[in-house]
Amino acid sequence: MFWVEPEVALVLPAISARAESFSITRGGPFHVFVTRIFRDAPQHERVVRRAIVAATIAWLPLFVFCIAQGLAFGHQVGIPFVRDFAVNVRFLVALPIFILAEYKIDRRWHKLVLEFFRTSLVHEDQIPLFDSILETITRLRDHFLPELVLMVLAYLPSLLVHQSELLLGGANWHFLSGTTTLSLAGWWFKIISMPLFRFLMLRWFWRLILWTLFLWRVSRINLHLVATHSDRAAGLGFLSEGQIAFSPIVFAGSSVMASEVGNAIAYEGETVMSLKFVMIGFGVLAVTILVLPLLVVVPALIKVKKKALFEFGALVTHHDQLFDAKWIEDHRPTGEEILGNPDASSLADLGTSFNVIRDMSFIPIDKPTLIGLAVAAVLPMIPVIVFATPVNDLIRLITKTLL
Repeated sequence: MFWVEPEVALVLPAISARAESFSITRGGPFHVFVTRIFRDAPQHERVVRRAIVAATIAWLPLFVFCIAQGLAFGHQVGIPFVRDFAVNVRFLVALPIFILAEYKIDRRWHKLVLEFFRTSLVHEDQIPLFDSILETITRLRDHFLPELVLMVLAYLPSLLVHQSELLLGGANWHFLSGTTTLSLAGWWFKIISMPLFRFLMLRWFWRLILWTLFLWRVSRINLHLVATHSDRAAGLGFLSEGQIAFSPIVFAGSSVMASEVGNAIAYEGETVMSLKFVMIGFGVLAVTILVLPLLVVVPALIKVKKKALFEFGALVTHHDQLFDAKWIEDHRPTGEEILGNPDASSLADLGTSFNVIRDMSFIPIDKPTLIGLAVAAVLPMIPVIVFATPVNDLIRLITKTLL
């Protein structure tokens, strides 16, 4: 005879079909257009190809035009193309990252949406409402008007501003030597390269707005939030993972800022100290922008904490009164001892749970996330600081730090 194990029925949380296929990045007119061009390749490979093509369109014509007009090398202008830190970092580092980051961030956001179901935060009777929220976000993502506005915003500076995009002015490859006439590369930079860069950057802001709207709408439905959750965010602590996924975008933006600062130091006589507030300000602003989406769940967490403090406080008070009457006022049964008695354990457990509620955070973000975002903002600045700091001062600073 063969022993057949009985089947065990696993009760899995209900997950909506719309949540399974939800994506914030895989949609919109621009995405549809580029997807049709690379439709034969797998998704990850398509992202890589798009990044290469975009960087090529933005950077290569600039290089070719500068060579043709003698603006790429030498001393014909104060800042030749190959020595312009800003333009090379912007189009060869930051722009590809804006595209390559889509795959990782989209997967992370998709995982977070499913986490609402995996952790049973969404009751089964709330699934239709949750689906309607996802449908609204998807409809906004696919609408042509937002991306049209982004395109207009991307072109506005090129139409209204007639000077170099450098942090500070100076003769550079944007203009023909000794004139204020735009070079061929200057024209391409103005009407193609920079609008493309701005559009890709602004599109990330739009996606962040969509994610914020999603969190706000979801926080208003009847979520099964538990104030005693060990993440000290009533079960929403996992949302912090969505923000740390933005580290590549922060790094890209910081790289552009660092390259602009590098230009100012190398060609305009600025120093690290004179521009320190620019660098610090960018880092603070970048981290702040990425924390802002989580603020929309604050009202829900405040409500949960206030309710739990009263209800759990009453439970703890009642339990402590019974414990006091039994063990302190000595009304325990004859022969019963506290050593090994579960009463002491329940007293400690309830106290620990109440402390978790009292320490509960109103913003579901943790220190590792903040540190990760700060590191992404600071990392590109380090080469600039090293480059601009005299060797003796650098050695003295390192020695002082280590000793």
